Amino acid sequence: MAAPTIMILDPADTVAVVLSDMAVGETREGITAGADIPRGHKVARVDIAQGAPILKYGQLMAVASAPIKAGDHVHSHNCALPEGSHAHSAIAARLPQAPSRQTFMGYARPDGRVGTRNFIGIMASVNCSSTVCDAIAAEANRLLLPKYPGIDGFAPIVHDQGCGMSNKGEGFDALVRTLKGYRDHPNFGGVLIVGLGCEVNQLTLYQPSDWTRERFHTFNIQEVGGSRSAVRRAVELLEPIAAAASKDVRTEQPVSKLTLGMQCGGSDGFSGITANPALGVASDMLVAAGGTSILSETPEIFGAEHLLIARAAPETGAKIEAMIDWWRDYAEKNGASLDNNPSPGNKKGGLTTILEKSLGAVAKGGMAPLSGAYAYSEKIDTNGFVYMDSPGYDPVAATGQVAAGANLIAFTTGRGSCFGAKPAPSIKLASNSDLARSMPEDIDIDCGVVVEEGTSLSEMGQHIYDLLLDTASGQKTASEEFGYGDNEFVPWKIGAVL
Repeated sequence: MAAPTIMILDPADTVAVVLSDMAVGETREGITAGADIPRGHKVARVDIAQGAPILKYGQLMAVASAPIKAGDHVHSHNCALPEGSHAHSAIAARLPQAPSRQTFMGYARPDGRVGTRNFIGIMASVNCSSTVCDAIAAEANRLLLPKYPGIDGFAPIVHDQGCGMSNKGEGFDALVRTLKGYRDHPNFGGVLIVGLGCEVNQLTLYQPSDWTRERFHTFNIQEVGGSRSAVRRAVELLEPIAAAASKDVRTEQPVSKLTLGMQCGGSDGFSGITANPALGVASDMLVAAGGTSILSETPEIFGAEHLLIARAAPETGAKIEAMIDWWRDYAEKNGASLDNNPSPGNKKGGLTTILEKSLGAVAKGGMAPLSGAYAYSEKIDTNGFVYMDSPGYDPVAATGQVAAGANLIAFTTGRGSCFGAKPAPSIKLASNSDLARSMPEDIDIDCGVVVEEGTSLSEMGQHIYDLLLDTASGQKTASEEFGYGDNEFVPWKIGAVL
């Protein structure tokens, strides 16, 4: 079969997606192009009057800012955001049958959670100790890792917060919650937290959980003689932790112990029709097997939140609505608009409005019922498909998901995002085959075959699901092979810097 050259996502759509460059005068599926239209962009299927709705995925993605003729290129030059409320089509929740594969090989922790990796975390409580934590991790990886091959390495968790801020309020609470989530993460077989000593974010806030007490230490640089002394002291404390963690072994564990954080970055016109819905299929399979998947990035569900609310209990739906309201107010206070999205790269790839981008982004969540809605980095305490509030900035969103308990990340991209998320392995899904061919060192799965070869979304989803379980069992991802993850811990910075 010849590869399709145009895609209509829903019979009600007034636009179609061009799958390869379409020249002016060329006819496909009865549509004759009135201009050159790049691949991944949209062509009008019918005449659309100025002010009339433009539909994609069977949903409202924009209104026409000028008259549009059938065959016209539909993009930023003739699209605008609708004003006021508009009717939406909600879709009922459903789940597939549970997949046959329902176990993976992981590290069982005494608190009942299961790790997919066995790192030792070197955490900074404050920006002032970040350089020392980097030095500690480097020295421990040089001196200790060769002696204790049963661990995956010493991971520096460093950041630019912890002082110059109020010790109460949203910003401080989010930082403490995030650091505690990493302190207790099952992908850490041990943790050392290092402070300076005089900062707002004091080490006394981070007492160890009972099971980690023998593999947990803290100290302040000011109390051990300075920076070089801190590195020497850290290596002394880390050796017995490494010796103990190196004895941890993988055992067969149920998929219910997996928590998947789902991200998309550098999206394009194919993201919402290949990688994102294919990941949605895998997410549904994970949930059907008893696992948990997390959707985030609230500014990037704006305009598509109704698709989540329709699949949620009333109290969960109300939480989603409250998050959207908070973001409207937050953007307005900072002189911004939620339609600052899509980015220039998104638009070059064919995305026109935040509504269109959001409709494609929500596809990562599949069709499962929405079981809960959580604050940024709040511990996920239920299985199933859940939502966690976060910015659309990928490192911040992924940091919150890992703090909330994600022991695995799946990241879709159309333009070519580079990313890792220690201690959680991150698989990268390309929305188009050109990207997979041009950046093979960073891509784990080419979802572009949905378009280029006619691979079904269900088949693609099965492939992703299998790779998730293989990765959870120890198979390294492309980002892990390169070494990503040391610089991608970025807690959400909310509030004033004082």
